Amino acid sequence: MRDFARSDSPAVQRQLDRLGRLSVPDGRLGLETIRALLDRIGNPQLRLPPVFHVAGTNGKGSTCAFLRAMLEAQGYRVHVTTSPHLVRYNERIRLAGKLIEDARLAELLGEVLDSGEDLNPSFFEVTIAAAFTEFARVPADACVVEVGLGGRFDATNVLGPEVLAACGIAALGIDHERFLLVPEAGVPAEPLARIAFEKAGIAKPGTPLVCLSYPGEVRGEVMAAAARVGAPLAMHGEEWDTEVAEALRYRDERGELVLPLPALPGAHQAQNAALAVALLRHQDKLPVSRAAIAQGLTQARWPARLQRLADGPLAGAREVWLDGGHNPDAGRMLGEHFAGRRLHLVIGMLDAKDPAALTEPLAPNIVSLSVVPVPGHEWHPAAAFGARAAGKPDVATALADLPADGLPVLIAGSLYLAGEVLRLNAELPD
Repeated sequence: MRDFARSDSPAVQRQLDRLGRLSVPDGRLGLETIRALLDRIGNPQLRLPPVFHVAGTNGKGSTCAFLRAMLEAQGYRVHVTTSPHLVRYNERIRLAGKLIEDARLAELLGEVLDSGEDLNPSFFEVTIAAAFTEFARVPADACVVEVGLGGRFDATNVLGPEVLAACGIAALGIDHERFLLVPEAGVPAEPLARIAFEKAGIAKPGTPLVCLSYPGEVRGEVMAAAARVGAPLAMHGEEWDTEVAEALRYRDERGELVLPLPALPGAHQAQNAALAVALLRHQDKLPVSRAAIAQGLTQARWPARLQRLADGPLAGAREVWLDGGHNPDAGRMLGEHFAGRRLHLVIGMLDAKDPAALTEPLAPNIVSLSVVPVPGHEWHPAAAFGARAAGKPDVATALADLPADGLPVLIAGSLYLAGEVLRLNAELPD
């Protein structure tokens, strides 16, 4: 899958064009290529500030956003790499609080590509090599690294115990089946257990593995992964626990914290916030106070995840919500959040995703269903969403064609679509 990154900087665009020409041979799995690439550029992954490494199907990006906010509230300088970007490739590499600047990004990508283009690395492998190179060069106190896809064979999984502060696993669900459920000997057969096996592949010797609670066989796979490598396991409901009401109450062996509810919309964000708290509480490389944790909960931002759009060129003054969710778990979350509310749904989904993943949980809410393209990608046409769906050429047309009935609008189905919406509404992530 290509990311079709674009930049207004000609120097950056030249390097992004080179990135776009890279391809990965079908079926290639493993860390050999990223390790070879990093070796050629001096193994920067060995010289990073303490790293928080976060995997999961849903919520890992939000967990990273909470971690960053809490660490920065403590006064730490924090490097962050997350994916995908929404509007600008620069969003993937945040240096001590600021997105990487175009001039340095162009130079950095050129250096990495020149060093290893003959290795046929992937878009993501080059991105991670570039991020780690800069993280090792620019002074900071901590790194937050989001796993791209899976865990065991993800390019970020070159991180070792020498730099890791803690590893985390957020909510688990079925997604990216093409990659994560490839038949292989000696791995779990049950799909969700296999997902857990892949995600828990980030566990490292002596490094705390902090996770949510999971059912049956899934729980067993996470526990087994921790035991295999000798990672101390901190699981929700066992080593730590939470209660959510008028406040977020967090408990572990060090005591109880009474914290404000997270500012990010959605009841599910309390779970992601609690995981971030647990990650900080179960590591010993960077002390973080209760006050900094509380401040981070109220200041964290994570665009395109149940984001209420500001008045802008696209949204106008209407109540418009944006979410990049595209799998059944995201659909359930959206269904719960909008329970009892009628809304207009504008959806664009990649053709590899299940069209019903969002429309079924939201069915009781949907007054109208508009289907739009996902720019630069293969996408599901209106026919894939049933007889009541209406095809529209773009989001602007879909919004303009809606009645002025005061009902909210939800735009969802793809992070790539979400990025286009933010660009059109002049809300560039910073």
